[in-house]
Amino acid sequence: MDLGRQKSPSFVDNEAFPHDVQSSHENPFETPLELESREKASKKSVDVANVDEGVINPELSLSGHHGFNDTVECQPVSKRIWALAASAGIGGLLFGYDTGVISGALVVIGNSLGKTITDGDKEYITSSTSLGALIGGITAGALADFLGRKPVIAIASIIVIIGSIVQVTAHSLWHMIGGRFVIGIGVGLASLIVPLYLSELAPSKIRGRLVIVYVFLITLGQVIAYGIDTAFEHVKHGWRWMVGLAIVPAFFQLVILVWLPESPRLLIKKEKAEKAYNTLASIYPTAHPYEIQTKLHLIQEGVRDPFSGTRLQKVMKTLKELYFVPSNFRALILACSLQALQQLSGFNSLMYFSSTIFQTVGFDNPTATGLIIAGTNFVFTIAAFSVIDRFGRRLLLLVTLLGMIAALIVCAVAFHFLPRDKNGNFSAGQSNPWAIVILISMIVYVASYASGLGNLPWQQSELFPMSVRGLGTGMATAVNWASNLAIGATFLTLMNKITPTGTFALYGGLCAAGWVMSYFCYPEFADYTIEEISILLKDGFGVKESMEHLRRVRQEHAWSREDNQTKA
Repeated sequence: MDLGRQKSPSFVDNEAFPHDVQSSHENPFETPLELESREKASKKSVDVANVDEGVINPELSLSGHHGFNDTVECQPVSKRIWALAASAGIGGLLFGYDTGVISGALVVIGNSLGKTITDGDKEYITSSTSLGALIGGITAGALADFLGRKPVIAIASIIVIIGSIVQVTAHSLWHMIGGRFVIGIGVGLASLIVPLYLSELAPSKIRGRLVIVYVFLITLGQVIAYGIDTAFEHVKHGWRWMVGLAIVPAFFQLVILVWLPESPRLLIKKEKAEKAYNTLASIYPTAHPYEIQTKLHLIQEGVRDPFSGTRLQKVMKTLKELYFVPSNFRALILACSLQALQQLSGFNSLMYFSSTIFQTVGFDNPTATGLIIAGTNFVFTIAAFSVIDRFGRRLLLLVTLLGMIAALIVCAVAFHFLPRDKNGNFSAGQSNPWAIVILISMIVYVASYASGLGNLPWQQSELFPMSVRGLGTGMATAVNWASNLAIGATFLTLMNKITPTGTFALYGGLCAAGWVMSYFCYPEFADYTIEEISILLKDGFGVKESMEHLRRVRQEHAWSREDNQTKA
């Protein structure tokens, strides 16, 4: 299956898209150089009527076997795209902060809620966030299709602000649980809508890295959360500051949304071609107007839905299309499997309970030790950013899963040999060699997770065509938060019932099962446009075809470099 892109465009829709549209220059992210180059590109003359007489060549449509005329993908990308990704990705910062901050808060919250909280109370507090996020994830896809991507980001930020206020004012356990539930809804909305928005905005050659900007900001939020936890650990009612400071990035997100464009694919779906043209022109400032028109036409073919009916009929049609169109159902299997594996690997047990774990092991400053875990996650997410589009998603996933499995096994063994007192409680202290082994194995585990499984499931939006993207990503995100709920609600119970050795061995076994599934079913999506991925999954998971495609693309890149060196 050859999905390579041809170099010469052969069709254009003369009536659907204006080639003289000037994009708005009031956006603060656009540099003067980018503005000047794009204006020059837009002033280039082109007689579109003489290009194949303006007709669509059916052999080169999305359903053909000759590839796409998507030459705009070969054009330089504006640096503005990274500013847009960072701005939209503040939703990831909220995600990371609100999941990370609770770890330190649970250690110092004491009897501020009218009672001394137990392990069961801690599980209620953490799992309430996951339950709220599950609801947010389920509804986010439908809201995104109905309202648009930007409005849902705004709603998520407002809900986070409300949830933070509820937490700050909490004086009882159920008041706190209610605040965590509300903030979970906002986090769930953001966890779906931000990577979806970035995937639809991103050129194929940097789509992996652009979505990792979101994951990078999640890890940055976790590092900030642990830093705030450490700073307020010994301050009276410091935990209220910990949970309340989430208001700051949420408010900033609301302000910055004014300058963010809407997704060009959604704009095409809503028949707003001029706005979509302007957005693409700002992303590809040196592209010829005809190239942008061709890109818009390809997007239009991908989002076209001739079906007319009531809202309920459209929902039922979308459900049927998701589950009974083979390529869509395979995409759903991949997205849901990776999202489930991300949580069932046990990583968020460290985010929620790392300070509790290190306190149990015997570290004198468990919150500061937890900061090491968050810092490792942050650093290796940056590493993933630099290699995901170079090495590919499949290789990265398989290699890093092996690292996670090995680290979890070592951690399980170390807990077995950790000394206990006569009451059965761990009494090692931070100088004990087995305590050091646990810390090192957790660092290796987190480094492996951050390099692969922490990022790849959030590439889920690229798997689905526009017609089912909102519903498909919503279901996958719901699986993520349902699995997160299971981990948050059972981790401390498992530690008590089957011991830490059994708990970490269980997570290692689940990671091993995930590796087997990934080896046989997870293809390589590097260098595929969103529209091409559906073709790849049409007759199977396309693992062999995708690897052949990757080898061919790398060979072409090598030839291109040789040609450039020869010319030089």
